[in-house]
This record gives sequence, structure tokens and C-alpha cells, in this order.
Amino acid sequence: MNAPASPRRPIRELPDELISQIAAGEVVERPSSVVRELVDNALDAGAKQIQVRLLAGGVRLISVEDDGGGIPKEELPVALRRHATSKIQNLHELESVSTMGFRGEALAAIASVSDMALLSRPPGQDMAMSLEARSGELRPVARAPGTTVEVRELFFSTPARRKFLKTDATELAHCMEAVRRHALARPDVSFAIWHEGKLVAQWRSQTGENALDRRLADVLGEDFLTESVAVQYALGSLTVRGRAGLPDAARSRADQQFAYVNGRFVRDKVVMHAARSAYEDVLHGQRQPVYALYIEIDPMRVDVNVHPTKIEVRFRDSREIHQAVRHAVEQALAAPRAGVLSGERAQALDALKNFGDSVPTPTPTPARGMPIWQQERMPLEGQRVRELGSLWQPSPAAPTLAPEVREAAPSTMPAAWATQDWPLGKALAQLHGIYILAENAQGLILVDMHAAHERIVYERLKQQWGQAGLASQPLLLPVSFAATPEEIATAQAYEPSLQALGIELSPLTAKTLAVRAVPASLVDGHAVELARSVLAELAQHDASTVIQRAQDELLATMACHGAVRANRKLTLDEMNGLLRQMEATERSDQCNHGRPTWRALSMKELDALFLRGR
Repeated sequence: MNAPASPRRPIRELPDELISQIAAGEVVERPSSVVRELVDNALDAGAKQIQVRLLAGGVRLISVEDDGGGIPKEELPVALRRHATSKIQNLHELESVSTMGFRGEALAAIASVSDMALLSRPPGQDMAMSLEARSGELRPVARAPGTTVEVRELFFSTPARRKFLKTDATELAHCMEAVRRHALARPDVSFAIWHEGKLVAQWRSQTGENALDRRLADVLGEDFLTESVAVQYALGSLTVRGRAGLPDAARSRADQQFAYVNGRFVRDKVVMHAARSAYEDVLHGQRQPVYALYIEIDPMRVDVNVHPTKIEVRFRDSREIHQAVRHAVEQALAAPRAGVLSGERAQALDALKNFGDSVPTPTPTPARGMPIWQQERMPLEGQRVRELGSLWQPSPAAPTLAPEVREAAPSTMPAAWATQDWPLGKALAQLHGIYILAENAQGLILVDMHAAHERIVYERLKQQWGQAGLASQPLLLPVSFAATPEEIATAQAYEPSLQALGIELSPLTAKTLAVRAVPASLVDGHAVELARSVLAELAQHDASTVIQRAQDELLATMACHGAVRANRKLTLDEMNGLLRQMEATERSDQCNHGRPTWRALSMKELDALFLRGR
């Protein structure tokens, strides 16, 4: 039975209070939203000391005190009106916002769902003034120059909203995270958080050249500093700086990823994807990288007026941002931790070249199960692998020496190597044909020889591959599938990119696409799934990124075939050749699949194993 139709209501303007409460629903989600907005205002006022005081996780009280510029007495009532702000005055200033706040909605929205008081004193004013938002009462109070905003009984006027809040401990954690994000962006400002009268977090202001690093260590812990590398990249007026965590420091959750645009914390898909793609070659499985990246860009080239919480932005040239962030992180991660010092690098490479000339060069054979097209490429790729692998791959015709003869054989290692304090040390032995044991000044080094060689071959192939497209294999019978309008548009717009990937797509009808060719290495795969996944990638990300990823995956497969296998007996000279190449090769701390290639045990750790000194 149908319900009777309700009588039509006339169109009317909403009351100002209800308008403010609707706006508050967008701006104020929980106590941490209030903390974020009030700290934004304090920073815009030039504060150098900010204290946040909370009761019941911020539900009973949120008080934010600062020593900023303050608000003159006559402007206090205006500050509580909707869309009243000193940050912008016209459209041009809106399009080039350089402050944290700019809409003039926060104070009015917060006041509509709480009992709020505003206390402020500019430096030139004799005394502070307090304004009660509900009553409008304005009275003098004692306070040093600066501003205090007290928010009591959040959501008391909207009880339904209050029911959605979590426990006090959970809300406190969200409030602390909001302040922590600000603290990471402003090392020159001191922050303190009090809860129920107890100091729960404090970060003192930092100055000097390493201020940001010291603040990162204070907020994220000393481990973040020791397990990360510095990022510094510039492209015209665009700069990317900060720190990127080492692959070994990756986490199961993406809870240690901080990105800032002109000092504003953001959750931007372009930045997050660019940072994640920089780790593709060095992260294992679904591990999430850790980083703190600070992007400085002309305010005219980024739109911050996208989301009510101001946590999202829109770039005028998202491709430029993606490439800058990716290149910045890639360059930072490229240098191996076991890298040769800059003054020794040329000498190391010269020694490697001279040493390689004296070692017989093997002739690679096609790997079992390798596709015919790849076997045809083997003469060319085999030469590339030989240039690198000749340092430690013994000739197949070389006789197998007895252990005692092999140990007594004179070393052909260059004399310069014997006096070097190499980061990965000097080879001692091979363990079960899998691991290399080496000794350096700090202790023992263990190297997975296949993983290490795989990375070395992979990096060399990437350098030599150039801009060649992937080999394509036409299908005997084209495969058709029903395509969405977006897929058809993407296939037409990115036809050259698809051809570079070895994929040929053509429209059959207005709603159907046909796959006519696929990469030769994937000829036995599912053509439709491949085409759809590539089209989705092209529609969402930059075409050059998709092509680069496909090339890297193919080269990684080829490098795995070309790398020295487990149970392959190596001489000491061959082991040392591998160690030296690791020190001179980018990203050699991880193999192509993100697994570590070496581990170190210090003398202190070895002594502890045998209880020495106890």
C-alpha cells in the first residue's frame, strides 16, 4: 500500500543557525577537525608556541593557545561570522592562497555546534578581550599577547552527531595526529598537547640547517632518521625535499606517509602514486613505504579550494608533479647503502673494468622454457649480460679444481683492492653455493649472490635498453570484448603508447574493442584482462609511467635468467668482483623483487652470540 503523498512545502531560505550547522557537518567531523582548524589559524597568525589542551579526548574541551598576532577588539565579533576572514579579499588571492586557512568558515562552524569563547590580545592592545560566541558578551580578561580559542561540549546542540564519536582514547589519538602533522611541517614552532591536565606530547622548536631532520626524529623517532635517506630535487620553481624511508623500513600499513604542498598536509592521489611507484623496484610484496615529502610550488599552480577539510588539492600540471616526486624519491633511493665513497668510485670502476678484461667470457645459452622470441634476442642481450657477468661467471670449459688446489691458487685480484676498506669487505668463502661470506672493518657481511647479481644485471639492462618498444606478437584470432566509453576513448587517445607496449587495439563497433596483438612475452596470457588493465592504468596515470613499468617488468624477467644461479661455485676473485659491482650499482641493496641482497653482523653482535665479555 502506497503512503500518502506529503503536502508540498514552499521554497524558503534556511535560518542562519541551520546554515552554519550544515557547514559544520562538512568542516567539523570530530574533535581532531576542530584542532586542525584552530592550529591552522594559529600558524597563520605567526605563532611560535602553540599549546593544545583537551578534556575527554576533546569532546568536553578543546583549548588552543598561541602567541601570534592576535585579533583587535573591534574585529572579534566579525571573526565569528560566516565567510569572514583576513586571508583573502578577491578572486586573485583565492587562486594564489599561501595561508593555511582562507574560507572564513571554521570559527562560525565550530561555534554553531559548541559553546565557544574567543580570547585575544594584539601586541599593541592594553588588555585581552573575551567574546562568548553564544551570548555575544565581550569583556576584558588577563592574557599575554596572542589568542586562545576554547571549545566546550562539542556537538551539544546536535546530540546525534555526538553518538558517532569513538572512545576518549581514540579521539585523543586523532587529535594528537592532527597536531603531529602540523609539527612535521613547522619545525620552527613548538607544540605541546595536554590531556586531562597531563602533558602527553611536546615538540620544541628547532632552528638551524638540520632543523627539519631534528623535528622528524622528535616526531617519528630516531629510527626514521637512521632508516631513511635525504630527498632533494628541484625543477625550476618546483622543489621536492624531505626524507624517504629505506625499503627495509617499509610497513604493512600506509600510516607513515606524510606529504605536504606549500606546508599543507595533503592526501593527494598523484603524490601518493608517484611516491609508491618510485619504490616499485625495491619493495617486496604489498609493503608500504614510509616518507615525509615537502613540495614547494607556485601557489598559482595548485588549487587548494577542492575539499571542505582542505586535505585534497588539484594541480594545474599533475604530470609534472608526478614526475618530480617520482624522480626525487628514485634518485634518493638509487645510491646503495654499501656504495663506494665518491672519491673512491672512479678507482673502483677502473679496477672492475681492468679485472673483467682478464677473466674468460662465457657464452650464455637460452634458458629452458624461454620463449623463442626471447632466444632470438639472446645474442644481443647475452652480450649485455657478458659485459657484467664476466667478472664472476667462470668459463664452462674451465676445469673443476679440488678444494685444496683452489684455495692455494694465487689471487689475480688487483693490488689496489687489497688496501681498500671496502664497505662490503673482502670475500672469505661461499656457503652452500648460495651465500657469500665477506669481512669488513665492522664485522661479517652475508650476500645472497643470485639476488645481488640479478639487481646488477637488471640495472645494466635498464641503462642499455634505451627507448626501444616491446616486441609484439599478432594473435591468430583477434579477441573482442565489450568496452566502456572510457575504455574506447583511452584506446584511441593512447594508440602510440599501446603500440610501444606491444598491444594493438582497434574498435569493432561503437561498444566493442578487438585485441589484435599482445607483447610476445605474454602471448599465452589472457589478452582481454591484459588490455583492460593497461587501459585502466593509462586512464588513471601518466602514459610514460605505464610504459616504463611494463619495460621494467620485462627486463626484470630477463635479468633473472641472466643472473648467476644458486649452487654455482665461485672463486674468491669472482666473489670480490660481485661485491665491488654491488657497491657501484644503484639500488643494489634489494633485488628486482624487493628482497634484501645483503645483511651485516657487527663484531658486537657476533660477540653477543658467543657471550664474549660476560
